[in-house]
Amino acid sequence: MSDVDAASPFDGEKAPTSPRADLITAAVLFALGVAIVAQAWQMPRFIEQSGTGLTAPGIVPGFYGAVLSLLSVALGLRAIGRGGWVVRGAATGNAADRRQLTTAAALGLVYAGGMVGRVPFWLASALFVFAFTSAFEWDLGKQGRVRRIIEAALIGIGTGVAVMLVFEKLFLLRLP
Repeated sequence: MSDVDAASPFDGEKAPTSPRADLITAAVLFALGVAIVAQAWQMPRFIEQSGTGLTAPGIVPGFYGAVLSLLSVALGLRAIGRGGWVVRGAATGNAADRRQLTTAAALGLVYAGGMVGRVPFWLASALFVFAFTSAFEWDLGKQGRVRRIIEAALIGIGTGVAVMLVFEKLFLLRLP
């Protein structure tokens, strides 16, 4: 059974992305992950102020960059296994793909450029997760749409509270 034949957990889910697109995405994400690790490594470690290596501010971004790099390698290997290195002609994206990319970019800009710093961070994160989840769950059909919106609200609130607790209780950082 191929990836296309597999039963989908969502009613309106489309076929998987092309191996070529996955390979290009893997390369971009790998470069981003390596750049994040490099920048995190250059951050001060505060060891001279009796801090330990675990209190260095670059630990969390460095971890994220390393995980991003490792996962991008896995994506790249999967894409290569599916023939992603073969050039098959010009790739053409469909309107739905462009709409989803535009929606994700717009929501990210509103979150990072409009809400962060102007409203409490936990609330900005909760609203972003709610809007993002709602936007991408909306087109999956009218059946259960109210349920999906309620789930998106609960996920958003849970994420906002979790972000606040992790940063303030675990990392001992006050959020704006």
